[in-house]
Amino acid sequence: MDYEKDDRVVLRDKHSEFDGDVGTVTQVMETMFGDATYTVSFEDGQETGVPADQLEPAEDVDADTDADADADADADADEDEA
Repeated sequence: MDYEKDDRVVLRDKHSEFDGDVGTVTQVMETMFGDATYTVSFEDGQETGVPADQLEPAEDVDADTDADADADADADADEDEA
């Protein structure tokens, strides 16, 4: 599968400290053989030269869950202030 800049992906590389983490494609590079490699940014860093076969599309559920968790944290903070 091909990915584009700003796509949310899951890295699958057992040798990476970001294995299983959700990140964002920040750069798409084409090798001299015509294959694409990607730079993926994570909350704590980035991984460069990642081939497409080590990436999976991130499910939208993860983004919704993160947004819900942020909203819950905001609500809890508001309750603490009251």
